[in-house]
Amino acid sequence: MTNELNGAEAMVRMLEAQGVRHIFGLCGDTTLPFYDAMLKLDHKINHVLTRDERSATYMADGYSRVTGRVGVAEGPSGGGATYILPGLIEATESSYAVLGITTDISVGSYGKYPLTEVDQEALMRPLTKWNTVIKQAAHIPRMVRAAFRAMTTGRAGSAHLGLPYDIQYDPVDPADIWADPKHQSYPAYPQAPEPGAAEAAVDAILSAKNPLIVCGGGVVIAGAMAELDRLARRLDIPVATSISGQGSLAETHPNCLGVVGSNGGTDQTWEMMEAADLVVFMGARAGSTTTARWEAPKPGTRVVHFDNDPMVIGANYQTEVGVVGDLRLALEQVNAVLDARDQDDGQFGGAAAIADI
Repeated sequence: MTNELNGAEAMVRMLEAQGVRHIFGLCGDTTLPFYDAMLKLDHKINHVLTRDERSATYMADGYSRVTGRVGVAEGPSGGGATYILPGLIEATESSYAVLGITTDISVGSYGKYPLTEVDQEALMRPLTKWNTVIKQAAHIPRMVRAAFRAMTTGRAGSAHLGLPYDIQYDPVDPADIWADPKHQSYPAYPQAPEPGAAEAAVDAILSAKNPLIVCGGGVVIAGAMAELDRLARRLDIPVATSISGQGSLAETHPNCLGVVGSNGGTDQTWEMMEAADLVVFMGARAGSTTTARWEAPKPGTRVVHFDNDPMVIGANYQTEVGVVGDLRLALEQVNAVLDARDQDDGQFGGAAAIADI
């Protein structure tokens, strides 16, 4: 092993290798070696100094939503770690990739009542998708790769890396500084639905009289807006969204109904939700706010559900057709099925119904 890098420098190099170009954070005493490394090394990362650790994670969350890349926030031990947490919870619940790096007291001082001692691993475990406190400097590259792999594959979410003070000075082999470029953005390795799923969804939709699409944040995360636009226009289906799903269609789109549910919905959108004889959830978990505590769709309404997380489908509503896979790939398949059937007759009158509201 060579001693060309210490742990703090290895963390900077690994973040750079993972494609990180912006970090949001606030310095504390346990973070000083990391800041020294940021100053000493020649790198491509821009550090944005915040006034509060909570601001750092929310800024990283916003960056992730806009760019489709991993947002990174950092903060010190103790209270800093507790302030990093709320933004990580939001990222996980909304399926965005945000990494929280919290420096920590020295491993050698664990259990000796040092200032700012908090069991960071226990604190973060139930509220992040992936989480560890790194106990050996040699593990830094591997743990950074694991965090990025976890955040960007499957349903995206937040990750936490604890970086104790003493291991920031310990040596790391530069040969272990490498990263998989596929984990710089998400969704990494998008999976197409199983054969026949898109056709079954099309059959169900075309058999309805008053179908309604309800989009959560999954459409935007997958970058499926163009495919959704084409589907909505060709069949003239009304498209509603959750708060997180805004942007799936432009608010000025003739087929955009607006927000439904108890958080942002109106009486008019509620009425269209209740009148639907088939609801197509797309990248939405059909949770309490979107459905006004599961009052609409009403019991017995037919449901088609698209999501990349199979645990979501059928969780709250009996589902006639479940389509598991990346939303962009799934909607490409749906449009391909409609192309093969030459189905472009705008049969559902969604734009006119919305215009009458």
